[in-house]
Amino acid sequence: MSDNGQAAGLRWGLLGAARIARALIPAIRASGGEVTALGVRDPASVRAQAFAEEWGVPLLGGYDAVLAADVDAVYNPLPNDLHRPWTLAALRAGKHALTEKPLTLNAAEAQELADAAQETNRVLLEAFAYRFHPHITRLRQIVRGGDLGEVRAVHAAFGFAMDNPDDFRWDPARGGGALYDVGTYPVNLIRLLLGEPRSAVARARWTPGGIDIGLSGVLEYGGTLASLDCAFDWGSPSTQRLTVVGTHATLDVDGVFSSNMQVPVIFRITDAGGARTEEFAPFNAYTAMVGHFQRVVRGEEAALFPPGDSVRHARVMDALFESARTGQRADIGERGL
Repeated sequence: MSDNGQAAGLRWGLLGAARIARALIPAIRASGGEVTALGVRDPASVRAQAFAEEWGVPLLGGYDAVLAADVDAVYNPLPNDLHRPWTLAALRAGKHALTEKPLTLNAAEAQELADAAQETNRVLLEAFAYRFHPHITRLRQIVRGGDLGEVRAVHAAFGFAMDNPDDFRWDPARGGGALYDVGTYPVNLIRLLLGEPRSAVARARWTPGGIDIGLSGVLEYGGTLASLDCAFDWGSPSTQRLTVVGTHATLDVDGVFSSNMQVPVIFRITDAGGARTEEFAPFNAYTAMVGHFQRVVRGEEAALFPPGDSVRHARVMDALFESARTGQRADIGERGL
């Protein structure tokens, strides 16, 4: 163990110089790891070379160069359509893989990666860093422990204004759209709180280019209904909200999906006696996620979110897309497998 209590560090390789890597590099280093390799689509580009120099990471060449390097783990923050092929290649090259959400574009692909992780005995984690924030642990305790009574309704929303016309998220062939990008968070959190839904109903606003610029859905849990909203055309700053309505009390949280918010996260719980709050100090969930990943690799603790969780998550996403496209309710089960 290192002096900060983290597991012994791994040697990491980065696939691409995505903006989110600016959060992961410090997290890797804070967790005792070392970033020893960077591969990019165009190694000769000024942007790639500037990124490598800024962060002090050796630029080896393309993505293949990272997989051939002497690294233990790979971080994959590439555009959504490249998550599956390069994560699969990393696993088969003997590397552990931390891959940005969405892990894949459907449940069948998620199962393929889960199978590959098992076959190669490598750790695979979908990088929902927000799950490692202490306020999420407390949220699950409140909801699952009955503090609110029986849960009757959950609503989660995540959206912002995306104004960059060159962003890959406008391209359906690259896994663009609001549900894949920000809607996947409400889906993930609802599952953390309530488990697996029975069916999904969704409606979307589609761009002429074929992506969902906004989507609203309902996940059905028998006596409980969970709704979600996501979009790329809301106002700024981004909206990240959760409301849980129970028979005894209601809980509201703003900034619920933050992975490294610099201000406290506050719960507001309202019941017949009035309102009370719980406050959570700023916290870097990226560092907590990387630390957990490394400890799992070292065999020091069990994976909190093994690949099978990502498969179940992808089934729900598939059902939401199916309903949004057909206008019909979509059952959730062993779909896509």
